[in-house]
Parts: sequence; structure tokens; C-alpha cells
Amino acid sequence: MTLPCHSLILWFMNPPGTTAPEKSVIVGTAGHIDHGKSSLVQALTGTNPDRLEEEKRRGITIDLGFAFLEEGGVRFGLVDVPGHERFVRNMLAGAAGVDLVLLVIAADESIKPQTREHFDICRLLGVRRGVVALTKSDLVEPEFLDLVRLEVAEFLRGSFLENAPLVAVSAKTGAGLAELKRALVAEAQRVPGKDAARHFRLPIDRAFAVKGFGTVVTGTLISGSVAAGEEVELFPGGERLRVRGVQSGGKTAERAVAGQRTAVNLAGIEHAAVRRGMVLAAPGLFRATRRLDARIELLASAPKLKNRARVHFHQGTAETIAEVHLYGRNELKPGEAAFAQLRLQDELLALRGDRFILRQFSPVVTIGGGAVLDPLAGRPQRKESPRERFLETLERGSTAEILAAMAERVPAGLPLAEAVARTGWQEREVQAEAAKLAAAGELRRVSEQPAVVVPGKVFEQLCAELLARVEKFHKENPLLPGVAREELRARAGRRVRPETFRAALEELVTRRKIELAGEVVKRAGAEIALQPEEARAKEQIEAAFAAAGLAAPAVKEVLAKLAVDARRAEKLLQILLREQRLVRVTAELVFHCDALGELRARLRHFQKTRGPRISVPLFKELAGISRKYAIPLLEYLDRQGVTRRAGDERVIL
Repeated sequence: MTLPCHSLILWFMNPPGTTAPEKSVIVGTAGHIDHGKSSLVQALTGTNPDRLEEEKRRGITIDLGFAFLEEGGVRFGLVDVPGHERFVRNMLAGAAGVDLVLLVIAADESIKPQTREHFDICRLLGVRRGVVALTKSDLVEPEFLDLVRLEVAEFLRGSFLENAPLVAVSAKTGAGLAELKRALVAEAQRVPGKDAARHFRLPIDRAFAVKGFGTVVTGTLISGSVAAGEEVELFPGGERLRVRGVQSGGKTAERAVAGQRTAVNLAGIEHAAVRRGMVLAAPGLFRATRRLDARIELLASAPKLKNRARVHFHQGTAETIAEVHLYGRNELKPGEAAFAQLRLQDELLALRGDRFILRQFSPVVTIGGGAVLDPLAGRPQRKESPRERFLETLERGSTAEILAAMAERVPAGLPLAEAVARTGWQEREVQAEAAKLAAAGELRRVSEQPAVVVPGKVFEQLCAELLARVEKFHKENPLLPGVAREELRARAGRRVRPETFRAALEELVTRRKIELAGEVVKRAGAEIALQPEEARAKEQIEAAFAAAGLAAPAVKEVLAKLAVDARRAEKLLQILLREQRLVRVTAELVFHCDALGELRARLRHFQKTRGPRISVPLFKELAGISRKYAIPLLEYLDRQGVTRRAGDERVIL
């Protein structure tokens, strides 16, 4: 069964290959329109990459085409891109994940505008190796071909292709094709492989439906691996999907790994809901963004870029509009580079290190590019430290330096999952670096689930601040045992994470600086020390309620008779309540504990002699009180489990 839309992929009907090439490399064509890119790909692979009827009718490449070649132990995935200036946006989608560029220059025309633009794009995207093919060599005389070689060599001088193989070929006669294949194999062996141990990411360049299989997406697998049965997440929406099957290099595979052209059959979604620019990724790790910090670079041929200018932003297979906010300057001149924040019109998935292209808003031409440094950048705050220093660390620092810098920017506590979301690092890398920094005292791990770290100096400052607040509370409230935990948490500020606050309290307890008594935090060894007049007043309060029995006096009246001020009198009352010498039954009614104890004894005697049920009138008679006290006391006894209401009566339990 052959896929409708693409003659190269036999969808899941082929068994996995028994022998696999040693290496997989993605080759992207680049060059001006009608310089023979598609013809060269067909001559190399036997496959016509122009799949659209309009492409075949007009004889030009409009959208991306794909072909495969196995040569010299290397499986090449060839991405054929449009050369026409109107379709550069499609070319950019095809350039995502390219390892090796095949720069195509027609011998009869030499270097043209899209040759230059495609070459600039490859350089800005970080492509480091390639081969130059002088096509249509059969159409020119040898002397003219030599002149073109010299012109191309001059054009490439000082660039990443300065020493690249330059091969004259003819797709029509086959001349030079064997030499070109050998050059591609030699360069492919020098290309560093993509890391299959990283988290899975597949930028989508095509999505379609296959009868009997459902939704199929294709792209260049830029990191990690994927296999049938695994769960993936579709960005930017965040839908969780299941992989029904995988193809790599045009063949059914048990697992596709980084560096391969990959097709994925997805369950749980219609193909119309998937489009170019979306990304499949490992589930539960990353977040889409509309704001990222980056270093951007302008081409020497570009016009100057003003602060807050709007541009076309291309990253992976995604395209959107971005507003450029330059850090520390009002404009960027041609050939210059600077840090900037890009505010995107649409959400997309990006990670630190991802390369991107900037094109002028109008007219739409390539003006520069750059690399993502912080994909989840926040809005710059006036009071924050200069962001340029932080971005320099993100750009050039080691893993440990970057992790420490991230933690410093989030003093309230950095979840280690946040570091993974920003960088794409493996969890084990982050955990290992965090452990090293903790051992050196630079970071403090304040929680395991979730794993959260804070800078060591910030943690020490928080401990000191909390201890100072506890000391201050004791000084201002000598009659209280300590400060409520939640009150202390609120005073620490909303930016202190609960995990960090809890860890700081535990550390202070370990250091024997504070003690925790339930929900109360107090200085270690702190006791309430009453002044002589306060001790007498406390005795007077307790004596007044003890003498009253169940006919409790009004609290205000008792406190008003004391020699101490109202504020201290209220705190003395609170001490008696905490010591449970007094019991607050309602906001207005307070009873002595002995009176309530005697009441329970009377109820037990009543139960033994007259049965378990008692009415309100009998209760009033038993307690010797009026209804004013009887109802609140009965409700209190219900709450305490001494009695249970049964209609108009109570059952003594």
C-alpha cells in the first residue's frame, strides 16, 4: 500500500530492515530556483521529490520534498526545498534538523539571489558542514566551468563551506554523481550524531491521513527517540496522544532515533487538527511559550533593526510574527549581534540552544537569526538585576553555572522540572549538578517532591529573617507563647515557596534556634514570664470564673476590674484558655474547667439514675442555670460528644 501524497513511504506494510546503516544524516538542498535541486535529488536517489501536481506541471518546487539514499554505510534523508523567493518560508521549514547542506549552484548561471539567501540561512541555523554541487555542468564549456569554480570559491571564502568538496555534476548525463555520493559520505562521517538519549522532539512538517491507519505526521527527529505504544505530547496545545506506529527512512521501524526522517502514526486526533509548525515531544516535560530571550545576529546586508520592530520568526518548522525588544540599546546595525527578547504572536515550543531565522516584516527578506537562550523568559522587571549577565551565562556557561544562575533568578525556589523545561536537559543531569552545587553550599535542596532548590545564600537569609521575626514577635508579645506558623509564613512574603518556608523552619529547629508546638513557632527555650501585677491579674481572672460556676460572668466585666491595661488583660485571658483552665463555649461565654467537669459528673449521675435522655427544662434544673446558659452549654456538649441531640431532647452518651 502506497501513501497517497508521498510515493516514498510504504506505511507500516514493510517489515523492519534486517540490516541498518551505521549512521543517519539529514541533507538539505539549498540554492536558487531552477538550478536543478530536485533533478539532482532524483538522479541521486531515483525518487522525484516533487510530489504536488502543480510542482510537476510548473516544473518548480513549491513545498518540501523528501527522498532517501543509502550509501557507504550512511542512510541519507534528503530534504528538497523550494528555490523561489516566494517559497523561502517553506525552505525554512525544511531546514529544521539539517545536518549537512547540499548547496546547488547551476554552472550556467553561477551565484544568484536565492543562492545567497539560502546560504545565509544555513549559516544562521548553525549548519557546519556541506557539499557544493555545480549542476548543469554539461551545458557549459570547461573554461567557463573553471571560472564558475573560482567565483564560488571566492563566495564561500571564510565561511563554513570554505573547504567543502565542490563537485561538478549533470543530472542529465550522470557525470559526477558517483563523485558527489563519495563526497556526501565523507562529509557525513564527520557530522556529529544527534543525541538519541535526549528528550524526544519531532518538529512536524507534514500531516495527512492514511486510510486504515488514520493521522500520520512527518518530520526530522532532532532529539531522542520514539516507538509504537509510547505517549507523546503535541505542542503548542498540550494534547496527549499515543503512537500507533513509526517509520524511519521510508521503512517501518521498531524505534526511530534522532537524526532520522521519521513518520509517526498517531491515535486520538484527526489529521486536520495537526499542522506544520507543531511539535511532538516527550510528555509532561515542556511548556509552549510566547516570550523568549535570545542572542540575535543581523546579516551585513540587512537594514538596521529598531527596538520593538516586528519581524517574521522561523524556528524549526514553525512560523509566527515576533516583536523584538533589544536589551540595552535602541537599534541593531547590520552585522551586529545583541541580546533581545522576542515576543511571539503565537505559542510554540522552543528550548535553549534552538536556532531561528528572522525575516523582515515587509518586504519579506531574510535579515538575521539567532539562538534561543531562555525559552520561558518573563517580562523584564525594573528592579531586577541586568538580564544581560544572566543571558551570557546561559549562552556560554557550564551546566552547573547555568543551573546556579537559574536558581539565583528565582530566589523563592527553582523546581528542577523548570530547568528541564527551559533547557531540555535530562532529569538525571539536573539532579547530579544540583547535588554537586548543594555539596558546595551554592544550592540548598528544600524539597524532594517536587524537587526544589534555592541559592544557599538566599536560604541562609531566609532562616535569619524568620528567626528575627520570631524574636521580634516575642519582644512585642511577651504574654503569647509564639507566633502562628501561617502568620509567620504570610510575613515572609508571597514569593517564598511553601517548600522553602518549611525547610527553613526545619533547619532552625535542627539548629535549636526555634521550637514548633503544633501550629505555633517560638524561640527555643522561650517561656512566658509574667510581671507580678500580671500574675495577680491572671489569678483574679481564673478566680472570678471559678467562683461563678456555670453562671459565667461577662468577659468584659471581669477584665475591666483588673489593674492591668485591656491589651494585657486580653492576653492573660488567652493564656488561661491555652492552658485550658478556662474554656470558651461561645464568643461571649467562658467557663472555668472545674465547672464544666462538675457538669459532666452530674450528667453521668443523671444517666445512671434516670436514664440517658434529658430535656432542656431538666438540664436547666440539673445545672441550676437559666436558658441563657443552658442552650450554649448543650450545644458545646454536643460538639464534645458528651450529648447528642434527639428532637427536643438530648441523649447522654
